[in-house]
Amino acid sequence: MKIGIIGAGFVGRAIAKLAIRSGHQVMLSNSRGPQTLFSLGPMIGCETGTATDAARFGDMVIIAVPLTAIGQLPKEPLQGKQVIDAVNYYPDRDGIVEVLEARQTTTSELLASYLPAAKITKAFNAIPMTQLESDGLPSGSPERRALPLAGDDAQGKDIASSLYEAFGFDALDAGPLAEGWRFERGMPAYCVRMTKDQLKTALNSAERR
Repeated sequence: MKIGIIGAGFVGRAIAKLAIRSGHQVMLSNSRGPQTLFSLGPMIGCETGTATDAARFGDMVIIAVPLTAIGQLPKEPLQGKQVIDAVNYYPDRDGIVEVLEARQTTTSELLASYLPAAKITKAFNAIPMTQLESDGLPSGSPERRALPLAGDDAQGKDIASSLYEAFGFDALDAGPLAEGWRFERGMPAYCVRMTKDQLKTALNSAERR
């Protein structure tokens, strides 16, 4: 599969490395242009380009940018695409977003409002990237870590689940995209090592105050 990644920070780079090891083709991009990724491409074996290039390149596209940057995403080439949302909300970095503070929407639904023609699945936001690279275990391992996902598109969920599996993690479907709040920042399931049963309990115990 061709995977375009918009955002070349810790999240984008970690996913790119693991995707390439799993046999996928990857293009990384950032807001500053491919010339700023000159050494990264040969280092991890990916292609580099602009955000628009990555959006057009990918059969599936991963959004791994700060929340403040989602308004600058290229809309046209993402129309109809499977998009994985790995964005998190950090007020200290992103400023106060009132609709998120009031729990009137979720980060993924906010992204969906900017990309209404994309098929968005929330995944890869509830684990530190160093642990994404180090914690993977073979299928069936009793202590295998589970990771949550949410979305409204069955194919998008299948893609996210297959990437989790390929990277060494069990996938746990938390429901539709609107339920993504259950593993946002500050929730019991956020960035905590858990098995599938433990994660299910954590998602169910989340309270939306």
